[in-house]
Amino acid sequence: MRVKDVMTTVVVKLSPDNSVRQAARIMLDNHVSGLPVVDDAGVLVGILSEGDLIRRTELGWGGPTAADATLAADERAHAYVRRSSWRVGDAMTANPVTIDEHAPIGRVAALMQDRGIKRVPVLRDGRLIGIVSRADLLQAILSAKQDDTAAGDDAIRRSILIRLGENTGLEGLDIKVAVSDGVVHLWGNVETDDCRRAARILAEGVRGVRGVVEHYSEPYPQ
Repeated sequence: MRVKDVMTTVVVKLSPDNSVRQAARIMLDNHVSGLPVVDDAGVLVGILSEGDLIRRTELGWGGPTAADATLAADERAHAYVRRSSWRVGDAMTANPVTIDEHAPIGRVAALMQDRGIKRVPVLRDGRLIGIVSRADLLQAILSAKQDDTAAGDDAIRRSILIRLGENTGLEGLDIKVAVSDGVVHLWGNVETDDCRRAARILAEGVRGVRGVVEHYSEPYPQ
């Protein structure tokens, strides 16, 4: 799947000249926790999120903190503007993380994980065409293509052996696999609980598997 396959294309947007109060009302009315901010030409200039709004003077922010002592004067001034200005353009997070519509959804999921963000604007030629949220990724999980392993014990065994080498943490453990009437049997030097659990989940994820039996404490039958 690509970003364009899962993104939301009907996007509620803000102007930098909207008021923070307007923005809060729009977010509440649309049940969203963040909105893209675009200028008059439709160019994305920032994002306003709940995280930006909970640092407002209206909520009691403004007094000195221990962290303030380490900031330069211009940094303290910038922080004051963000928490005190009535304009969205001052309160928003500028230069947000964005993604191209043709990027794989794994890339946007990684961005959310690495940056600790909940939504990523989607751009085409620099202009906003959609947004991907965590909810969109959950929907992608529901619509993901199911495993298409062919029927039969031999096909199941081959599929498991291939997957054991695909960034599972099980590479190099020399896990032996046998399949009988849809039941997978596993042998090998798999000492940790996490690796054993990963091997079981990997096998259970293959279509046609009816059960998994672990034989790690037993020698592999010759």
